[in-house]
Amino acid sequence: MQELRLLCLVVLVGLARACPEPCECGEKYGFHIADCAYRDLKAVPSGFPANVTTLSLSANQLSSLPGGAFREVPRLQSLWLAHNEIRSVAAGALASLSQLKSLDLSHNLISEFAWSDLHSLSALQLLKMDSNELTFIPRDAFRSLRALRSLQLNHNRLHTLAEGTFAPLTALSHLQINDNPFDCTCGIVWFKTWALTTAVSIPEQDNITCTSPHVLKGTRLNRLLPLPCSAPSVQLTYQPSQDGAELRPGFVLALHCDVDGQPAPQLHWHIQTPGGTVEIASPNVGADGRALPGVLAASSRPRFQAFANGSLLIPDFGKLEEGTYSCLATNELGSAESSVNVALATPGEGGEDMLGRRFRGKAAEGKVCYTVDNEVQPSGPEDNVVIIYLSRARGPEAAATAEGVSGKQPPGLLLLGQSLLLLFLASF
Repeated sequence: MQELRLLCLVVLVGLARACPEPCECGEKYGFHIADCAYRDLKAVPSGFPANVTTLSLSANQLSSLPGGAFREVPRLQSLWLAHNEIRSVAAGALASLSQLKSLDLSHNLISEFAWSDLHSLSALQLLKMDSNELTFIPRDAFRSLRALRSLQLNHNRLHTLAEGTFAPLTALSHLQINDNPFDCTCGIVWFKTWALTTAVSIPEQDNITCTSPHVLKGTRLNRLLPLPCSAPSVQLTYQPSQDGAELRPGFVLALHCDVDGQPAPQLHWHIQTPGGTVEIASPNVGADGRALPGVLAASSRPRFQAFANGSLLIPDFGKLEEGTYSCLATNELGSAESSVNVALATPGEGGEDMLGRRFRGKAAEGKVCYTVDNEVQPSGPEDNVVIIYLSRARGPEAAATAEGVSGKQPPGLLLLGQSLLLLFLASF
């Protein structure tokens, strides 16, 4: 019996020594508690017992939470970190806490947060992130929090919310999101609709207001009038010339991405050529075809010239520029993309014969094509083969050569001067 008492004493002493010196560790109501609040701590201390279930680090001077900060306490169910000076929460700081039910990060300065760590916290029921500097929440941030009942995001710097952000929160009963500087544009309309129809309790709705645009500043979100909103749509076409652009002598490929949507979508070009992938945020040139300030380019006139009106010019188009050209339009409501594959063949090459046979084959099938400004367009949406013949800018010698071979052109094909053959295979 005496030996048993000594053993218990040794265990208790060991547990006491395992607690970090500034903190107090003990058991209460069946919970193993480590109290480190109000200790002027500048970092998360080490040396906690592995069986700690509740850890309070509130009211300290913590400035960040590094990866693995709570690796020693995998059984945590409650973690209190309010009223610190935390600015960033690194990836892996919280991911190991799979049993966590309550997390309080309120009243800090958090602007950088590893949202992916929340994917590991499937047991979480309470999440307090109010009174921080958060400006953005990823659409899938809460995808694993099906047990979450209370979420507090009020008093942050959120401007918008991705549609469906709260959809995974099937157990949610309480949401605080007031006092954020919301942009009352098309991207927030879904939230207004959701807030008016959900069974979730959303207090202080009078303080969920618009900050911008200026004409709506101070307007309550639940009184926001309908906005003219539409997701992007795109149509990729060919145009033989570009108004307002100075084209250099030589063959020029011109594509045009006709974009529609409200608010006005942002346009991006994705180009896959034999030499690699090119990404272009449009525009990258002015109306004169010269690179805009701040655009990295090997010369004053980039190889691929994206204009503000949706046109893309490729001066001196050749084999190196063959490939897939895609335009992507994005606004707050979604995105749309259209692509075209461009292949180049010169008269007399096997490619021209193949393409010519396809052109004549379409006519034989009754799919009559017609020409508009050097462009042969399909007669219907089911005919996705577009064959275009373009000519190089000609000097006197080129013109003479063209006249000398004009009588040898195959019937049924439109050839202008020294011709180059383009095949556009529209990708649907």
